Amino acid sequence: MYQLDKPIYFYLLFAIAGLIVLFLLVLLWKKHTQKKFANAKALKSLSPDKSKFKPWLKVIVLSLAIASLSLALVNPKIGTKIETVTRAGVDVVFALDVSKSMLAEDIAPNRIEKSKQLITQIINSLGGDRVGIIGYAGSAFPQVPITTDFSTTKLFLGSMDTDMVSSQGTAITEAIKMAETYYNDEDQVNKVLFIISDGEDHEGNISSVVNEAANLGIKIFTIGVGTPNGGSIPIKRNGILQHYKRDQNNEQVITRLNTETLTEIAHIGNGKYIDGSNTKEVIEQVTSILNGMNQKEFEAKQFTDFKDRFQWFLALSLFLLVLDVLLLERKTAWIKKLNLFNESK
Repeated sequence: MYQLDKPIYFYLLFAIAGLIVLFLLVLLWKKHTQKKFANAKALKSLSPDKSKFKPWLKVIVLSLAIASLSLALVNPKIGTKIETVTRAGVDVVFALDVSKSMLAEDIAPNRIEKSKQLITQIINSLGGDRVGIIGYAGSAFPQVPITTDFSTTKLFLGSMDTDMVSSQGTAITEAIKMAETYYNDEDQVNKVLFIISDGEDHEGNISSVVNEAANLGIKIFTIGVGTPNGGSIPIKRNGILQHYKRDQNNEQVITRLNTETLTEIAHIGNGKYIDGSNTKEVIEQVTSILNGMNQKEFEAKQFTDFKDRFQWFLALSLFLLVLDVLLLERKTAWIKKLNLFNESK
């Protein structure tokens, strides 16, 4: 098995074609110029030791040197060892509230951005765990299926906003039911669901749904984002404030953090309520929770250890360049004595 580090340097091989063309043009120019001074027989008498083969040999050696240099720059890597790597961890699913109340700016920069920051930092602190993301407002939708690809997860997380769901509300029950479908490994010992929300406007019979999830071995932790005093819900367009959300009586809506609902969900779900106002404390608590759980080996991959081999080609290129310099265009004495072509003296 092999890999090519920088294949773009293969374009250097075109220099060989240019070298050959230049050599042929110089050869033709020499012949044309020499004819002006003497005929072929006279030139042979004037320079009896001049080799006709050596110039071609020098071009071949120089071409091989360029080819070797090109391969050295490409840096081919040859696989020499296969390792089996196992990953062990917990299946972690995040259910992010994307309802309009998450636009409130009672916590900087606003609730939904703070929530995304928390999830990102939690993912950064994970090891061999698998993660998934669900978004919900008036309904729930899968954003990222369970995966070990943290980079892609964070990329999709960054694109989440309050315009993703047209129906408003906070369908926590739908998010929990959808999370149940995320844990595709029946042998996984620990399945964790983090609900990140302000806890407002919950719908449905939460207790029965949470109990059902708990019976399936899912531990539910809630992270509250917002403040008890609450704040208005700004409606912006292109980052410019248009107005604040109002109710049917034209009164400005004030949304507040509902810790009671989130605490109840966490209690029934065999989890814990976490205050999301301090990012550092959230990460410490989440890390402590996950480290205290039994981790299961759920993935094994084989990796080939590739080693650089550019040194071989670089050494060969330098050797050929030195050889080209040492090669003279006159006949080699011992070959001349052999008289391979029965030349008359």
